[in-house]
Amino acid sequence: MERIAVVGAGLIGGAWAIVFARAGHAVRVWDPVEGAAARTMAVVAERLADLAAAGLISEAPDAVAARIGIAATLEDCVQGAQHVQENGPERVELKRETFARLDALCGPEVVLASSTSGIPASAFTEGLAGRARCLVAHPVNPPYLVPLVELVGAPWTDPAVIARTRALMERVGQVPVTAMKETRGFVLNRLQAALVAEAFRLVRDGVMSVEDVDACVKDGLGLRWSFMGPFETIDMNAPGGVADYAARFGGLMGGITEEQTPFHYDAGTVAKVDAARRALLPREAIGQRSGWRDRRLMALIAHKRGQPG
Repeated sequence: MERIAVVGAGLIGGAWAIVFARAGHAVRVWDPVEGAAARTMAVVAERLADLAAAGLISEAPDAVAARIGIAATLEDCVQGAQHVQENGPERVELKRETFARLDALCGPEVVLASSTSGIPASAFTEGLAGRARCLVAHPVNPPYLVPLVELVGAPWTDPAVIARTRALMERVGQVPVTAMKETRGFVLNRLQAALVAEAFRLVRDGVMSVEDVDACVKDGLGLRWSFMGPFETIDMNAPGGVADYAARFGGLMGGITEEQTPFHYDAGTVAKVDAARRALLPREAIGQRSGWRDRRLMALIAHKRGQPG
């Protein structure tokens, strides 16, 4: 089993540690903030207990947690690692600094991957001697429950590195998808941005309430989308498949997109949506509700595993 280095011990770093450790890998976690890794390990223990209760791990939680260690330094974290998963703040200058250190510390055979949600690898790896082994491996939060990982290389990333990373992600139970070129925000965020922007516009324009817009997704689109993507969905929404769907509904759907101008998150609309959400969920209860979300995701995953493909 490959040894994995997790650099940055926030929510995503801890979740990655779970992903790799439950698949049998030895994991070392490091964070520049004193005490951050220890705090993350406490959360990891809670999440592993939840996974065991949901029947989503076959080992005892303590056995999985035992594969995760805290490193005192970055040097100790990456020593002997074959794959590094970086999870630092979304600031390009910090990523340049971190990847420069990683490139200097790690042998040329070590893959250097970033969990960044939107900074392309070309923005922080161009000047590195080992830039060909760098890429983005962008997960969905939390990756130990939502398995998709977007693999996005820079123009100079070695295709063999992407293939190797894809194989690793498949071995640890993730669902990797590969982008053929860099785009702003990658693919998942672009899809999400379109839906979220329209949700804000509908509230801004007085079309529907915040709560009812959420219901349109969780009790409507989301039910289908938990089992199939948009192309498969429309393929089944007309007797003749995608071509028939486009012939029947292309005019309507295309006309709708013409009305969907960019949404720039104006302060008034954001405040309106935030007030509606705080009326439903106090800010101090967000963490508790996130735990509820994760347990619901566990139940959904357990159900999907029991269904034929």
